[in-house]
Amino acid sequence: MHIIIVGAGIVGTATAYELACDGHEVTVVEQRAAAAEQASFASAGLLAPSLLIPWAAPGADGRLARRMLGSRAALRLVRGAGLAGMAWLWRWRQAGRDAGAGERLLALAALGQASLARTRAIAHDLDVDSESSPGTLMLLRSRAEVQLAQPALQALAAAGVPVREVDADTARLIEPGLAPEAPLAGALHAPEGGAANCRLFAQLLRQAAQERGARFLFNARVQALATGGPGVHLVGQDAPLAAGAVVLCAGMASAALLRPLGVRLPLAGMHGYSVTAPLREESHAPQGAVIDPQHRVTITRQGQRVRVSGGAELAEAGGAHDEATLRTLYLALSGWFPGGALVSSSQVQVWRGARPTLPDGAPVIGAGPAPGLWLNTGHGACGWAHACGSARMLADLLGGREPGLDTEPFALARF
Repeated sequence: MHIIIVGAGIVGTATAYELACDGHEVTVVEQRAAAAEQASFASAGLLAPSLLIPWAAPGADGRLARRMLGSRAALRLVRGAGLAGMAWLWRWRQAGRDAGAGERLLALAALGQASLARTRAIAHDLDVDSESSPGTLMLLRSRAEVQLAQPALQALAAAGVPVREVDADTARLIEPGLAPEAPLAGALHAPEGGAANCRLFAQLLRQAAQERGARFLFNARVQALATGGPGVHLVGQDAPLAAGAVVLCAGMASAALLRPLGVRLPLAGMHGYSVTAPLREESHAPQGAVIDPQHRVTITRQGQRVRVSGGAELAEAGGAHDEATLRTLYLALSGWFPGGALVSSSQVQVWRGARPTLPDGAPVIGAGPAPGLWLNTGHGACGWAHACGSARMLADLLGGREPGLDTEPFALARF
């Protein structure tokens, strides 16, 4: 079958690879000049169990809620978000408290576990290394933070994800570069987690898909979905590009493409930041991935670079950088790993990008609202961690096979 995929981020390239491996004729349409140029460009790089990833699960604890709209809020409503942004934020908070929140956490944990396994399998099959580093450590400053982490720990255990609670001394053995004076009561350690360069892996998947016959059309923007059958209308072309199926992996653009079909997918651009700096001293730098849950900041090792990521803004694309958020990232990096990175180097990269997020924290994976239309979008902060698993799930569903995971929590029908 000829299948068109809209979007060449990490989710789109992973989907192209899986469908090409299944023997389909694949065409990927991407509005940018290369793969992984938007949300996948300089993401945190976390390949951690998804429930440990900041902003993966909806809702907020009481302390966060009390400062939600303050000048130092962890989640900021930026001017321009308007009433729609406030309504989305309300839905996001409510989703963390509704009756299905526990089951949704289990489903996300299961998808994350399957995706980590699939990512490792692909890397092994292709014999590639995307600047990977092993292990994920969630740092807990106090016993109160240890208690707050228990729901996620229980959900991960129920999903069979190997995560263990360790004391402060063990945490420092796992990450010897941690500052001795930094407050630390313990940590959650996920040995099967880690970090890798998301954009590099997307480029490797694109190349592997092309070797299996996939075609990539760059600088080609989809204007609309074809209404007479599966296909897309491209800007500048009179005739639609037809196919046996279309898969939307277009991030924020997915919502606009679905709207003429009567579907209002509640996608929001939750913008985050990353600062990437050259490695300074091996023994002072992180060895894998480290998560600071208090500030929802991650620090990852990616080859000879260190990346610190965080922040969450409901805002329009192209807004000004928030200096307070960037200051928090620099302070987190120097506070946990002093001397680990050359933050004053001219090679430091500062990036801001949108994570297409749905209010219940789960992506949409499966059949769309029209025959031949499929969706694999809205992965939020877990785009990299869930990409390969959701791509395999989508390929199985499209091929009429049982994916091995419960698909109901990810169905479009929930909206």
